[in-house]
Amino acid sequence: MLGSKRPTFKPTAYGYTRRKRRIPRWLVLMITGMVLGAGGLLFIQKSYGPQMLTVEQSQQLHDELNAAKAENQRLQSRVTLAERERDTSLTQVTESTEKLAQHDSIVSQLEQDLALFAASMPADPRGTSPGVRAADFSNAEGELNYNILLMQDSEDAATFKGTMVLNIQGRYPNGRTGYIDSEPISLEFGRYVHAHGEIELPSGMTARQVTIQVYPEGNTDRTAAMRIINVR
Repeated sequence: MLGSKRPTFKPTAYGYTRRKRRIPRWLVLMITGMVLGAGGLLFIQKSYGPQMLTVEQSQQLHDELNAAKAENQRLQSRVTLAERERDTSLTQVTESTEKLAQHDSIVSQLEQDLALFAASMPADPRGTSPGVRAADFSNAEGELNYNILLMQDSEDAATFKGTMVLNIQGRYPNGRTGYIDSEPISLEFGRYVHAHGEIELPSGMTARQVTIQVYPEGNTDRTAAMRIINVR
């Protein structure tokens, strides 16, 4: 028994044996598919997709976006200001329209008053049309102030064009009487006109009487109206 060799133990077909573990085929296929898909995606993105921005490009794009936002805010502010100015203008237009309506009402009333006034004015003693309906003169600091109302009889009368000359009779401090004629005063009116102004008198002269002479345009030989008024 000591000299015999024991046979090596071999497992039987029914015994337990430990096999090496292998990665499942489905897992290998899945990992392979993921790798291929990621690679294909990177290839397509790099070849056909938009390029990745660098840090400088990204910063530039960020700056341009901020600039666009600032410009948009500026334009929005201008729009707001323009809307306010528009509202202010509309308010002013409304107020002006209301004032104009009031003005038209006042003018209409004044026209009625003037028509009544014109109808009540006494006629020119000479009966001419136009005629000198009223006149007032006064001496003031070496000048003759005048206010003269010339009027035509009819409201539908044609516009009168001509000139008016004032022949002034005055007296000097030494008692001597003097005469001067004013420069021709241009006239153009329909129903009536109120002529007023000042005429400088010779040194020391005081006006006493004024002869009003009205001439048609282009004719100084025939008077259209004349009246003599004493100076107060």
